Amino acid sequence: MSLPVILLHGWGLHGGIWNEVASRLDNRAVAQPELPGYGTVATVTPYDAAGLADALAAGHPGRRVVVGWSMGGMAALAWAARHPDQVAGLVLVATNPAFVSRADWPHGLAPEVLAGFAEALASDYRGTLLRFLSLQARGGDDARATVGRLRETVFARGEPAPGVLADGLALLRAVDLRAEASRIACPTLVLHGEHDNLCPAGAAAWLAEAIPDARLACHPRAAHAPFLSHPDWFVTQLRGFLDELET
Repeated sequence: MSLPVILLHGWGLHGGIWNEVASRLDNRAVAQPELPGYGTVATVTPYDAAGLADALAAGHPGRRVVVGWSMGGMAALAWAARHPDQVAGLVLVATNPAFVSRADWPHGLAPEVLAGFAEALASDYRGTLLRFLSLQARGGDDARATVGRLRETVFARGEPAPGVLADGLALLRAVDLRAEASRIACPTLVLHGEHDNLCPAGAAAWLAEAIPDARLACHPRAAHAPFLSHPDWFVTQLRGFLDELET
């Protein structure tokens, strides 16, 4: 029997961002939930990767493959580390274990860039969210088309609450899951774009090395949303990984 798959969205978006991928996963059971605080899902306190992971694990019991993109990838990584009995396979898409750079971590976003988004969020959260989406596609193939798809999708399930957006930025500022990476016990696929401006490709290489049973697939022309900009490549990689888990 095919393993069920859960697809976790990133900051500011919702499960519908995965519609095309979900439609191409044959007859698998696929879930595209909202993260805590989005839509009608209750938020968590504290709003951190562990809190998101525990809420997702409680709401989606059973053994499955967890696919997470960006902030959703951080929740997925924490889920696999904290609840290994539930995660048969892990797919980290454009994920960084530590989102901002530090003295001992050169693979993150400059802290001042994230701080600028957090400051702007207070006065113009809708405009700030749209600018953040534009940054996700910059540098990759068909950046204009990818940004357009993100903008068309972002409010399809209503507008996220400003409070949860602020909590998410605080999570991104503080998160550091490097210690958890070595505790991942399941097969892991790291999918990334070479032109990712939010999560540098060096972070993906680090994850693939730090997680015991992991491999890396990096698209040479993709940016932060490879499942939107290069869906054929993305689905081929994902389906191959799923097939390997079940053989």
